[in-house]
Amino acid sequence: MTAQELLNSATSGSSMPDGLSSTQKALWLEKSGDWHASHDLCNEIPDPSGAWIHAYLHRVEGDLGNASYWYHRAGKDMPTCSLDEEWIILAQHFAS
Repeated sequence: MTAQELLNSATSGSSMPDGLSSTQKALWLEKSGDWHASHDLCNEIPDPSGAWIHAYLHRVEGDLGNASYWYHRAGKDMPTCSLDEEWIILAQHFAS
């Protein structure tokens, strides 16, 4: 599934598609409005992938100190792009 297809699915009000990876599920849940379920799921995804999504989620939340910790664990710098742009970057990275 491409990043755009994942975004369209998550924002359409439909059910989560079958066959998504754990990383795609976490991104889908966040974009569909279920931050907490996304956060719970990313805790189960091994680093550095889980840490990167975790960092993004705390950036969404506005907790930049916590986000910085998770970006460090993911081996990433805190981005300066918008949250929407970072979501697309993540979705493209984890596209199947």
